[in-house]
Amino acid sequence: MGSKNKLKRFRENESFENVFQPTREEVVSDSFPLKGKWNTDFFKNVHPIVLELGCGKGEYSVGLAEKYPQKNFIGIDIKGARFWRGAKTAIESGHNNVAFVRTQIELINHIFGEKEVDEIWITFPDPQIKYKRTKHRMTNSEFLKLYKGILKPDGIMNLKTDSEFMHGYTLGLLHGEGHEVLYANHNVYNNHGAPEEVTGIQTFYEKQYLEINKAITYIRFKIK
Repeated sequence: MGSKNKLKRFRENESFENVFQPTREEVVSDSFPLKGKWNTDFFKNVHPIVLELGCGKGEYSVGLAEKYPQKNFIGIDIKGARFWRGAKTAIESGHNNVAFVRTQIELINHIFGEKEVDEIWITFPDPQIKYKRTKHRMTNSEFLKLYKGILKPDGIMNLKTDSEFMHGYTLGLLHGEGHEVLYANHNVYNNHGAPEEVTGIQTFYEKQYLEINKAITYIRFKIK
């Protein structure tokens, strides 16, 4: 994408009511106005809040919002030019139960209050295979602690990935730390019984993986 196109999208994002692009200073100083108030001040309902971390183009957030009108969805990504597409689609389709925030995943405890979130989706994250990149792996122990802080006590985590490495690493960590694995499948399209929201919504890249018969894995779990 050209820089001209990116700028155009950034400008358009600023005009979207469903997009929030706080500065890092605003976030870390805990002055983001919707923290702890997403239901009352933005969605104006008491429906459950579901996050998609690293939402990319936002297809999953929008797909879930369409499928589950009784839930609120928020896509998080540091690249606003990417989720511009999802934000625009949501507005054009009249889905007022979806929003997007441009921020780093490690700052989400400044965007959401304690126990404000019901469910988290991590879709196709970078597996960060190299050992020195472990700290950026989105299901490592530190990230799980971060998620636990904003999740309700019975909150659900979902990991959907094309990376066998990420799937295996996460399963091992969950079992090792005593978290509760509710469902795990190393090839959701080849097995019956995968939840509908796992196979019923596909991202742009997922469709490409399926065309070359790459297995898509999924884990549903609770952080203890």
